[in-house]
Amino acid sequence: MVFKRQKPVKHKKKSLNGDQPEIIRVRLPKNNETLGILEQRLGGSRTRVKCLDGKERICRIPGRLKRRLWVREGDIVLIEPWELGGDGKGDILYKYNPTQVMVLRRKGLLENLDEFDGF
Repeated sequence: MVFKRQKPVKHKKKSLNGDQPEIIRVRLPKNNETLGILEQRLGGSRTRVKCLDGKERICRIPGRLKRRLWVREGDIVLIEPWELGGDGKGDILYKYNPTQVMVLRRKGLLENLDEFDGF
């Protein structure tokens, strides 16, 4: 007699708060951090990011985030400019999901986003 292996059953998570709105925590820029839009992936964990302070930087994804942080063109990211590399380089610290982007728009942090071409 041959038994066929069954797939595990996936259960949907039930919401505990029902009708209450979901509370979303959003990481905001601190000190010299700034928001930016990922324009182009250059390879080797390097990207070209158009920052909201008007500068274009070549940013890298640090080794501790390289496996966990997957980015695409058009993503809103939080970057930290390098102190020694001038204004042309920086590190990507965080990627915002679409719900968090809506919260940032409501708070007024993405007002300069409309000035960029194509966005």
